[in-house]
Amino acid sequence: MTNKFNERMYKLLKKVPKGKITTYKALAEAAGTKAYRAVGNAMNKNPYGILRCKGKKMVPCHRVVASNGHLHGFAHGLKKKAELLRKEGIEIKNKKVANFEKVLFRF
Repeated sequence: MTNKFNERMYKLLKKVPKGKITTYKALAEAAGTKAYRAVGNAMNKNPYGILRCKGKKMVPCHRVVASNGHLHGFAHGLKKKAELLRKEGIEIKNKKVANFEKVLFRF
């Protein structure tokens, strides 16, 4: 079971399309909060992740990265996160999103 904050984060994250990424900070700011770490916690507890869920319920938490573009935190490991992002056409170099500004989704 998830709390209201987490559900709010998941709803926002569903707006990020395939081939784009967002940051923990951007998600928090889109929700009107500075609780960046709480966003990370919500992503870690995501019951609707791409490896668990398909279709409309899926929440793509693998599309959330640190504000500097580095891959950060993923329940299934950073190697898997990079693999999922690459499958969506996002280039990863040295555990960091290449062309960060170009693929950054703005709420």
